[in-house]
Amino acid sequence: MRDAIRRREPVAVSAITLLEIAILLGEGSTRSEIPVRELLSELESNPAFQIAPLTVHVAAEVAALGGSLRDPADRAIVSTARVRKLRLLTSDQRIIDSKLVPVVA
Repeated sequence: MRDAIRRREPVAVSAITLLEIAILLGEGSTRSEIPVRELLSELESNPAFQIAPLTVHVAAEVAALGGSLRDPADRAIVSTARVRKLRLLTSDQRIIDSKLVPVVA
């Protein structure tokens, strides 16, 4: 991701990822030194990041995935990458093993 930002290539962030960040780093969390509101604000305002919305096309792709992934958020993230024809930056082994989308591991 740092290389993409350094090259001034936009990095797409699935809208559902924002929800996951909010849940993981919400009030009282000690997982990040940056307050969650500050992090979300940076993602929204920094031109290096493009928020990829949850669209009808993404929802249809989620339905087309079948039962390959159980986590609804993972399904939405993978579907967003597939619809937008993007490689997915992930360390989630279930997503990598599914081979549903090209990944940058």
